[in-house]
Amino acid sequence: MHIIIAALFVVIVIVLLIPTISRGDAKVSCVFKESCILPCSFQGDIEEDPYIHWMHLSEGHPLVYLHYDNKEQLTTQDQQFRNRTSLFKDQLSRGNASLQLAGVQVLDEGRYSCYISTDNREKESFIDLEVHTPVKVSIQHVGNRITCSSEGIYPKPELTWSTRPPSKVSFKNTTTVEQTKQQLYNINGSLIASLNESDRVYSCTVSTQRNRRRASLRQLQQINGSNLEATISCSSSNTSLMSLIWRFNHSQIIVSRSGPSDNYTVSERWKQHVKGVSESGNLILKYLSSDQDGIYSCEISDADETVITETCMRISEGNSAKVGVTIGVVSVLTLFLILCCKKKRATNMTLLQLNVSEGKREEDDNHM
Repeated sequence: MHIIIAALFVVIVIVLLIPTISRGDAKVSCVFKESCILPCSFQGDIEEDPYIHWMHLSEGHPLVYLHYDNKEQLTTQDQQFRNRTSLFKDQLSRGNASLQLAGVQVLDEGRYSCYISTDNREKESFIDLEVHTPVKVSIQHVGNRITCSSEGIYPKPELTWSTRPPSKVSFKNTTTVEQTKQQLYNINGSLIASLNESDRVYSCTVSTQRNRRRASLRQLQQINGSNLEATISCSSSNTSLMSLIWRFNHSQIIVSRSGPSDNYTVSERWKQHVKGVSESGNLILKYLSSDQDGIYSCEISDADETVITETCMRISEGNSAKVGVTIGVVSVLTLFLILCCKKKRATNMTLLQLNVSEGKREEDDNHM
């Protein structure tokens, strides 16, 4: 009986001397393909070499990272984490055992355990890692169909449509979602709607549990542009806090600006045609021909939304015809004046010759 009591006393003493601390899980949100820090720390300085063990609590409990004897012990590290893990070794003595995980993948998502042990203390903590991606949305129209798409998203997204001002008509729309080999999602949606209403804006919003982004489309009525100079409106009145891109026929970039403090960059093939961009984002073009007939898109983006204004422009050849007629008339008049001058000069020469002949005849008569 005394032996049992003594053994229990020893166990109690050991438990008191080597406390084990376990708290609620920490939440960490990591961006896909970027580096992320999983926090793990121990109060107080650690003078001796610590034993640090990181594990992913998924099926099989794969080893993420192991450190003891003052160095990494990665022989049994799971292949999924090879060449992607590291500690802040200069901070180990201060109790920082946080893990830096590089190139975060979707498979990295889940619960992790961090276990630290020294000669007189130990601690185990748990971290929940969530993976997410930024959301980028593109919107365009062909005919009366508007399409909206976003690629490489995680977690699984949703797509919704709206109009400004709200429409009383319900639109027929379809949405498809597919998952890639990297466990990311691609989402596509389309609807059939009338784009003849220039005051109506169609918006597509793609959202996940952590991120959301909206893209809006507005189509202005067709305009006729002069071949000498034409101005195309961008519907936004405030571009001071936005990036701006002008495109031709949805693909060719005409001019772009990344932010309010940046200068506009004009693409090489459009340098001869771009005269400038106004403070409100309007595009001013020059020296145009039917080759520049098409759809011009003004794309303005901020942190939450991308707004696209599309304008179809046809180049009028009237001014060039007037210029051609004017040049032709000037050319004819110039030629007429030249011919008249030559004819007058020839007449003067003939008169001069006649005068000389008359003078010579009179001189001969006097001699006789």
